[in-house]
Amino acid sequence: MAKKLEKNQKTTVKSLLKDILFVVVFFLVFTTFGWSSFHIPSGSMEPTLEVGDRLFVSKYAYGYNRYSVLFEPKFIFTDRALSSIPKRGDVAVFVPANIGNEAFIKRVIGLPGDTVQMISGRLYINNKMVERAFVRDVNYTNYNGRSISVKEYDETLPNGVVHRIYEQSDRARMDNTNRFKVPAGHYFMMGDNRDGSQDSRARGPGTIGYVKHEYLVGRAGITTFSLYDCDQGKDITCPLGIPFGRFFDYID
Repeated sequence: MAKKLEKNQKTTVKSLLKDILFVVVFFLVFTTFGWSSFHIPSGSMEPTLEVGDRLFVSKYAYGYNRYSVLFEPKFIFTDRALSSIPKRGDVAVFVPANIGNEAFIKRVIGLPGDTVQMISGRLYINNKMVERAFVRDVNYTNYNGRSISVKEYDETLPNGVVHRIYEQSDRARMDNTNRFKVPAGHYFMMGDNRDGSQDSRARGPGTIGYVKHEYLVGRAGITTFSLYDCDQGKDITCPLGIPFGRFFDYID
């Protein structure tokens, strides 16, 4: 009887270990080749993405390399397998290894060969001013407790992608820049919160600069849920203090 009980216990342990191994393998495969979760820690992509948003990032959108894998193992290739080119207007996650291993999320504004420039707060791509249409004035309290007043615009990129941006003014620090020429194999990234984003407009040590194709992790697809602070004062559906308006929302 004792031997039978011991045998049953060993069988149970083996079964449990198999289940754990299956879960671990499934998780690694899913997060490497399918989708990975990402959270928004800052307001650089407001109003598209809010602080506290959780979202899924499509790994297969741009192909795979070591930045697609958990912990970014050095022994895995840096060239991309099944590589695909981002579209202008994509919201992309990337790891700029030139300044560390922290993941960033911005919008793809400039493609290889493009010129990009800001003049008096207006975006120019290939020497043509990008259209924007005023939507409304927004007053809110940001995640640091600071009162912010911005103008919200619909911006229409040259390929027809329309997305919302925030502008505090057209005279902020990065509202007038040099004319940037995007190198081959690189992209020019910008935050939708134009006066609250450190992006490809900044130059110097510790800045993103042009983002190499190999640094891309994936394309942001959908928010899953959000820990957004409903007391900020924005027009977001928050019954019972829960931002249901941020749940399962497609990212444009």
